[in-house]
Amino acid sequence: QVQLVESGGGLVQAGGSLRLSCAASGRSVSSYAALGWFRQAPGKEREFVAIDSWSSGRTYYTDSVKGRFTISRDNARNTMHLQMNSLKPEDTAVYYCAATDAIDIVTSSRVYKYWGQGTQVTVSA
Repeated sequence: QVQLVESGGGLVQAGGSLRLSCAASGRSVSSYAALGWFRQAPGKEREFVAIDSWSSGRTYYTDSVKGRFTISRDNARNTMHLQMNSLKPEDTAVYYCAATDAIDIVTSSRVYKYWGQGTQVTVSA
């Protein structure tokens, strides 16, 4: 059974850092076409944050996090991470990791079949 479990969320002051982790089981992270991080703030739609596309060899970041967030994949530990630096209050949301076998439109949440349960990130001003 495929399972993704996030950890590392919490409360941090603006300007601080957090590192989210997503532990995969039931399948190797290297076998997915793409892995991603999405977030959803209260009253807003889920949006993509960062994508690691294994099939294309590219990473994608939403404009608001470019230069501050870094997505990475640790095949040996079957884990992926999201390093978040210079956090802002507007980064406050529930963060989800996700995995897909799709090779197109990988920034769309609709193509992701596997999801974690989410971890809360709260950035205080």
